[in-house]
Amino acid sequence: MADDRNKKPIVVKRIKKVVGGHHGGAWKIAYADFVTAMMAFFLLMWLLGSTAKGDLQGISEYFKTPLKVALMGGEGSGDSTSIIKGGGKDLTRSEGQVKSGAQVEEKKVVDIKAAQQEILRIEREKEVEKLKELKTNIEKVIENNAKLQKFKNQILLDITSEGLRIQIVDEQNRAMFQSGRAQLEPYTREILHEIGKTLNEVPNKISLSGHTDAAPYSGGGKGYSNWELSADRANASRRELIAGGMAEDKIVRVVGLSSAVLFNKDDPLSPVNRRISMIVMNKKAEEAARHDGGKVGVEAEANDEKLGDTIKQGVGSLPPAPMPPAKVN
Repeated sequence: MADDRNKKPIVVKRIKKVVGGHHGGAWKIAYADFVTAMMAFFLLMWLLGSTAKGDLQGISEYFKTPLKVALMGGEGSGDSTSIIKGGGKDLTRSEGQVKSGAQVEEKKVVDIKAAQQEILRIEREKEVEKLKELKTNIEKVIENNAKLQKFKNQILLDITSEGLRIQIVDEQNRAMFQSGRAQLEPYTREILHEIGKTLNEVPNKISLSGHTDAAPYSGGGKGYSNWELSADRANASRRELIAGGMAEDKIVRVVGLSSAVLFNKDDPLSPVNRRISMIVMNKKAEEAARHDGGKVGVEAEANDEKLGDTIKQGVGSLPPAPMPPAKVN
């Protein structure tokens, strides 16, 4: 019994841990770490997707041999300016690394080409407006001139792909030339004189062509034919235009087309097929006439280069025609 009294009770202390539960803050730290990791992951994916293969290789090589750039030069170990070239020429390629300056230069070239096209478009629009204004002025001259008013149905004006076309056509019982000859009638001279003065209002060059109907000469194609007659009539008209005051150097082409280009195809013998056609040419048609259609592309290319430089810096009289056989033509 004495032994039982001497024994002290054993007290066990248990520390009860109280967890924060729903109101604790530990989960917020874990969630913030997760969001940060996801953001870094998607940022890495975006960088990998928008970087050229050569750049990726350069980054990889840099971490492998960080002294390579310092020893060999360039902005990266895959740079095309370093000794071991990346092989790239522009940033649109999937391989090769180039300096960012190449992209800037390429953008400048694209901007210059776009500016060139815009300037050329504006110039063409201005040119068309001037030709329309010239057409209006010629129509006013005809309306205000009592002598020309009665011939206004024989003067046809329209805008074509080559420029402003002015055609003077024959009417029944009112021909511009003497029958079968290149001799102008007096009223035709008056028409050409007035038109010649008006054409000096624009700097555009003139193309002149003569046309006949399809009635052949009795000699056929071996002797004097519609080809010679149409050419002689075109040159006779040229002389009258100059006599009326038009500058001689405005004409760059005079041709005779015989009956190859009929005005009235349904009736080859119609009087309207006998005509003189003048074209106040636009720049494209003028270049084609000057170079006989052979060097227009080269000339246009040279003009484009000059225009590009500008943007970069600041963004004879012929003798009278021989007398042919009489013929109504």
